[in-house]
Amino acid sequence: MSRQGGADPDTTAIGSRVRALREARGISLSALARQAGVGKATLSGLENGVRNPTLETLYAITAQLGVPLAAVLAEPAPGPTTDGMPAGPTVRGAAVSATLLEVFEDTDATYELYRMRVAPGPGQLSPAHQAGVTEHVTVFAGVLRAGPADAPLTAPAGGHLRWTSDVPHVYAAVGDDEVTASLLLRYPRSDEQGPRR
Repeated sequence: MSRQGGADPDTTAIGSRVRALREARGISLSALARQAGVGKATLSGLENGVRNPTLETLYAITAQLGVPLAAVLAEPAPGPTTDGMPAGPTVRGAAVSATLLEVFEDTDATYELYRMRVAPGPGQLSPAHQAGVTEHVTVFAGVLRAGPADAPLTAPAGGHLRWTSDVPHVYAAVGDDEVTASLLLRYPRSDEQGPRR
């Protein structure tokens, strides 16, 4: 999701979805910015498609809107691409790059499946999701430290981590190798949350 002269269609679409969700909930731009802990100028730029959102910013905003991250992203393309990997929008944070592969709807929850890469070096602190959201990570390569910021867990290749992510949580590659993993988020559904998109 990068911009190189002119508005990026993905960024513009994300901004439009954020604005539509905010307005549907009757929340002012100032109030959402304050609740999400992001600058008003940042949120305004995002909604107008002129600011490239980070993964951390999008998580903070969608948590306050009570929707999964996928509610503001483009739908993943159906079927595999020429390299055999499903195509979907990719969002980037300080250390994490996550590509949306699929969204599953169930009667009591929404599930998002991502292909995730965590770069070596400084980790990433992600804001809390809404109450009851859980994350499930399976590590394919590298060693990952992730989970609640005050008690992260560690898993090597082949390992699996699970935590409730309604608190600030971290992701960091342990050592010099990039981590590749799958990330499954489960968002419990409540009647008052309304539509996901």
